[in-house]
Amino acid sequence: MEYFEFLNKSVTPYHTVEALKVLFDAKCEKNTRFFERGGALIAVRTPKQICSDSQFRIALAHTDFPTLKITPNPDGAAAGVRTLHPEIYGSPLFTSWLDRDLGYAGLLAYELGGKLQTKLIRGDKLFRIPQLAVHLNRGVNQDGLKVNPQTDLNALWTAVGGKERFVEALQAELPAGAKLLDFDVQLFDAQPAQFGGFENEWIYSGRLDNLSSCHAIAEAFAAAGELEKDFQVAAFFNNEEVGSTTREGAGSNFLRSVLESSLSGSGTGDLDSMLAASLALSIDMAHAEHPNFVQKHESNHAPVLGGGVVLKMNSQKRYASDVFSNARFKLLCEQNNIPYQTFVMRNDMPCGSTVGPTISASLGIPTVDIGEPMLSMHSIREMTDVADHESMIRLVTAFFG
Repeated sequence: MEYFEFLNKSVTPYHTVEALKVLFDAKCEKNTRFFERGGALIAVRTPKQICSDSQFRIALAHTDFPTLKITPNPDGAAAGVRTLHPEIYGSPLFTSWLDRDLGYAGLLAYELGGKLQTKLIRGDKLFRIPQLAVHLNRGVNQDGLKVNPQTDLNALWTAVGGKERFVEALQAELPAGAKLLDFDVQLFDAQPAQFGGFENEWIYSGRLDNLSSCHAIAEAFAAAGELEKDFQVAAFFNNEEVGSTTREGAGSNFLRSVLESSLSGSGTGDLDSMLAASLALSIDMAHAEHPNFVQKHESNHAPVLGGGVVLKMNSQKRYASDVFSNARFKLLCEQNNIPYQTFVMRNDMPCGSTVGPTISASLGIPTVDIGEPMLSMHSIREMTDVADHESMIRLVTAFFG
């Protein structure tokens, strides 16, 4: 699947899983098994022979991204329009959601004929959160825009006199006779992905964090053939942006249960010993140095757009990278002529995290945290470099090969 097509289709974690399945169905061989759990997906390709020194080559990413989720009872009305009240998911950059064309999509759960069923939806209408005009907020350019997430992010969706409640619009998506029971619907940036920069060297899109990593892993996994003795695993978790401690997240039993199932009946060594000798790539996005805010970066560890894959390190272990996994990553890059650079957060700023520490701790697998450098992380519209995405695909392809 083309990169932009993947970005444009993956508007919720559920849609991301569907796009991944389409990509895998078109390219993967029969010796690959897929395990799905809501907005999470794990693909496992078994080797030709499972033996005592078999290892797992695991690439990790997450399917979710900061967004505004429609609340169960979202409806409001003021000034002649009907509004939808959202709940904040993750840590979006609030101001970036203003004056944008917003789509809505998600998963509906309903009853029909006494059976519980689900349906993936993507509405064809556009909503908006208009910003207050400068004439009514005279100091905004001097004092900065302050957004109250409770009162300032209600989305305008229709005029008074239209549908009474948003749930009626969702109900209309269902078959005749169905009864809507629940929904998980969120807003998303409706503008398609596109090239940017004078030489088309950049990519502008919503959800690059972390769909870029998902795409790189999927492309590399789909292109790889089976190995003689090592398992190849592509794991895409949900709910990283809110801590991963859900049944679909990296903090669940999902990956371990899949790996145990893959070894079942093989009669070879125990899982923990195999994992200790294996390697996981935790692939998430990285902060590129911002040309207008260079003071926000640690000067000797400031990755740049187009500079290659980023090795992410943190002494407080917010990243799983350690001397052992770092060395294996660097060797892999050097053997395949893949450029890489290193990120360390300033000591006077808190550091984010990934699924890497969670998986490394729970499975006991050496893990290295890496990513593509980007700008505008957690904005509704983000920015990366074409060359870095190509480098990441080459890296994961070499890892699986």
